[in-house]
Amino acid sequence: MTSSTHRRNIALIGGLAVLLAACGTAGGSTPQEITVNTSEEATSGISVSGMGDVTGTPDTVEVGLGVSVLGETVDEAATTAAEKAQALLDSLTSNGVAEEDITTTDYSIYPEYDYSSNEERLIGYRVTNTVRAKIRDLDSTGAVLDAATVAGGDDVVVNGLSFSIEDNDELVAAAREAAWNDAMNKANHLAELSGQTLGEATTITETVSMPPVPIPYAAEAAADRAGETPIEPGTSAVTITLQVQFGLAG
Repeated sequence: MTSSTHRRNIALIGGLAVLLAACGTAGGSTPQEITVNTSEEATSGISVSGMGDVTGTPDTVEVGLGVSVLGETVDEAATTAAEKAQALLDSLTSNGVAEEDITTTDYSIYPEYDYSSNEERLIGYRVTNTVRAKIRDLDSTGAVLDAATVAGGDDVVVNGLSFSIEDNDELVAAAREAAWNDAMNKANHLAELSGQTLGEATTITETVSMPPVPIPYAAEAAADRAGETPIEPGTSAVTITLQVQFGLAG
């Protein structure tokens, strides 16, 4: 390595160190993962992280619901729970929820005790039967849940709602394109600052995140309302992160 080349690499590394330090401290945010390597001892290139975030309206909602019954004997509790669970399932299917969109998630039987008198006293047996139901007609969500809570009666259990976008191909494509543009802009800028020409992408790693939107649902409040329970899907996000390694053309 000539002395002039050695000085150029030292100056470049020093300048990039200042640039990266400024990016990491601006606004107190976490430094982004941006790496530039132009040393002759290693493969030269630029590694950047690009992010694309696109929102859309959910097209499905999943809800966990069922019954929890206490009886003096296992047989009594199991029989009552079976009857009420069946009534709840019948309510779901009669209100448009497909049988293939209903999945049992828990069935349990266990003794329940009273410890209020500083001693263990068996008060009965608890039988819980819960399912996860997917509702595809979002406009009917409130009516479906209200009918299910009526069918389950005082023993109904509702765990909550989770909205999602099942048909999300277009959103994923849009988020991917946005992430790629973000990565390209960063890489081109860094190549320009270092006085070099950006080469082709050599490695690309994609991470997709589609977190569900949880919406609480109170069965007790629904039972007290004269009208249909209002359910609003809001929006869901699709986030794609790309880790891209570019070569340098010199």
